Amino acid sequence: MGGRTVRPLRPARRAPSSSAAADATARFLDALGLPAHVRDSEDLADTPRRVAEAWLEDLVDGYARDPAEILAGGLPTAGRDLVAVTGIDYHSVCPHHLLPSRGVAHVAYVPGGKVVGFGQLVRLVDALAHRLVLEEDLAQDIADALVRHLGARGAACVLEAEQLCMTVRGEKRSGARAHAEAWAGSLAKDGPARRRFQQLVAREEAGAGRGRGAGSRSASGSRSGSRSPSSLAPAQRRRKSGRGGPTTR
Repeated sequence: MGGRTVRPLRPARRAPSSSAAADATARFLDALGLPAHVRDSEDLADTPRRVAEAWLEDLVDGYARDPAEILAGGLPTAGRDLVAVTGIDYHSVCPHHLLPSRGVAHVAYVPGGKVVGFGQLVRLVDALAHRLVLEEDLAQDIADALVRHLGARGAACVLEAEQLCMTVRGEKRSGARAHAEAWAGSLAKDGPARRRFQQLVAREEAGAGRGRGAGSRSASGSRSGSRSPSSLAPAQRRRKSGRGGPTTR
C-alpha cells in the first residue's frame, strides 16, 4: 500500500514490566507532538508511571487471573434450577483502539453437579473483562468458562456497555450502548430456564432505566437493604412459594 513498510510487532514479554510500560507511555506522549509547555508541564511529569500502573493493575490485570482457579472448589448439588447474577458492573478495553468500555453483565448457569458462590461469578467476569477483548467475545468467554470449568449444563451471559470507541470517536454517539449475548449448552436452546433468565435481565434493565433513587447498587443489581423475592435464599423462596425455583441474587 503505497510502498509503506509496517514494522513487525516485537515478541511479547514473558512478564509485565511497569518500567517498560512507563517508558512506552513517555514515548507515546512525545510522539503526539504536544506543545512544549504542555509536554513539559508538571501535570504530565508523573503520567507515564500512573498510566503504566492503571493498565497493569486495573485494565489488563485479568491476564493474571485463571478462570479455572476462580471456579474451582464448587460445592456438590443435585439441583438443576437456574442460578443467575444480574447487574454486575464491569469495564474492559477494546483491542482495536485501546479505549475502555464500561457496562453491566448478567450471568446465569444451570448446574451440572456443582455450584459456586455468587462472588466467584463476579470475579470470573472481572478476570475475563480486564483484558483486550471485544464485547462479543467476552460474553462467549464467560459462558464457555462456566461450562468448561464448572461443568455447567448450560450457561449464558448478556452484556450492555458504553464503548468509548463509538461514543468519543468515529460516529460519536454518546447515548449508544452495545449489546452482546452468548448462550451455551442447554441454555443455547429456547426453554423455561432461558426465558426465565431473559425475564430477569429485562427486569434489571427496566429498573436501571427508571433509576432506583437513593441506595447503592449491589452486585445483584438490587438496592442495598432491599429484600425482593429474587434476592431471597432458595430455601426461603421455596417456603414462600411452596415449590422450587431459579436461584437468583
